[in-house]
Amino acid sequence: MLSDESLRAIDREIAKYPADQKQSAIMAALRIAQTEKRWLASETIEYVAEYLGMPAMAAYEVASFYNMYDLKPVGEHKITVCTNLPCALSGGQEAAEYIKQKLGIGFNETSADGRFTLKEGECMGACGDAPVLLHNNHKMCSRMTREQIDKMIEELSR
Repeated sequence: MLSDESLRAIDREIAKYPADQKQSAIMAALRIAQTEKRWLASETIEYVAEYLGMPAMAAYEVASFYNMYDLKPVGEHKITVCTNLPCALSGGQEAAEYIKQKLGIGFNETSADGRFTLKEGECMGACGDAPVLLHNNHKMCSRMTREQIDKMIEELSR
């Protein structure tokens, strides 16, 4: 279900915890699985839960609680815009509206070509750098002006 490389990465995470508490690696294991699969299908969540020796429901609880996990297919490039109050007051809402117009999609939608998905996110811990965007849960983009958004979308479209 997951590649040997992903399983080795999960094993490295498991090794950080006492042997009888390997389920503590659930967040990292789900992140690794999502990186490989691009989203977390029910079968993937169940596989990760079994691999960690925990009930599937417990893994679902984690995956459904945190907005970094995608329970439905997303585009190749998931852009999450922080719209929490500090970012909203510093241009987050305007950045979100500009991206919606530019890509022709709303929040929780994917472009027709499958390239982009737009998500609304909570605080990313970089309030002083607003507006903040997150690309595929891994790359934070700060102080995003319209010009920077245009450049980012152009680069990701290649």
